[in-house]
Amino acid sequence: MPPDLHGRVALVAGATRGAGRGIAAALGEAGATVICTGRSSRTVLRRSDYARPETVEETASLVSQLGGAGVPFVADHLDHDDVRRLAAFVRAEYGRLHVLVNDIWGAERLKGGPADWNTPVWEHDLDAGLRILRLGVETHLVTSHFLLPLVIREPGGLVVEVTDGTSAHNASRYRISVFYDLAKASVNRLAFSQGHELAAYGGTAVAVTPGWLRSEMMLDAYGVAEDNWRSALAAGAPPGFAESESPRYVGRGVAAMAADPLRDRWNQRSVSSVELAREYGVTDVDGRQPDSW
Repeated sequence: MPPDLHGRVALVAGATRGAGRGIAAALGEAGATVICTGRSSRTVLRRSDYARPETVEETASLVSQLGGAGVPFVADHLDHDDVRRLAAFVRAEYGRLHVLVNDIWGAERLKGGPADWNTPVWEHDLDAGLRILRLGVETHLVTSHFLLPLVIREPGGLVVEVTDGTSAHNASRYRISVFYDLAKASVNRLAFSQGHELAAYGGTAVAVTPGWLRSEMMLDAYGVAEDNWRSALAAGAPPGFAESESPRYVGRGVAAMAADPLRDRWNQRSVSSVELAREYGVTDVDGRQPDSW
């Protein structure tokens, strides 16, 4: 049976595109009310690190189209006043949060492409590296600081920290640069630490990583769309791209976990989209269970 999250309130921080949009959409498929946050908006002038067309309003509209209730909220998660205002909005409108998803990133351009990877820390642009850490770690801490009081109002709250690579995978592998490596390892550990603190309140925190994600930026890089992404394989994409996944795949795993009355068994763990898919029997939009790991 598909997960049923009617009556549940979720907030996806960083829902504009990529995994954040996929998770918001999947929560919408399950009937949740989903507050979709980010800096890119049709109506509010906020500066994003990407010059991309996607907006939080589009994500919220998609959530509603899929059966949930999408609520856009424009916020910069490095701005304490913005996130404080977000928490006040959630408190006033809904009283609590059942699910908080920390998917803020925004450093895809800063990490560079393959030609930039493996640049030693002493040669890496320091300002860019520190910006990666601010976008990838500090944003998550700011968001949790202001919103976790709403998650612990009742037992059963769920916090999902979205990262790249499980703790086990990253423990023995250098990931792109010192700054990127540290950011993704930190988010895994953040789920562990928050899980320790949430347990006393009946809450759960888990780190979740997608596999090779067919984000909007990835599709653009290969000159394809979601409906013809396989043509990239004939046009020079590596063979591993055949096991890539749409953003909805990790989202459906998160939605299933949110609906699981025994979700506390995931507390403090670090898992991949395919692990969740196999555990809950969910599939990607094409009916497959891809495993790019």
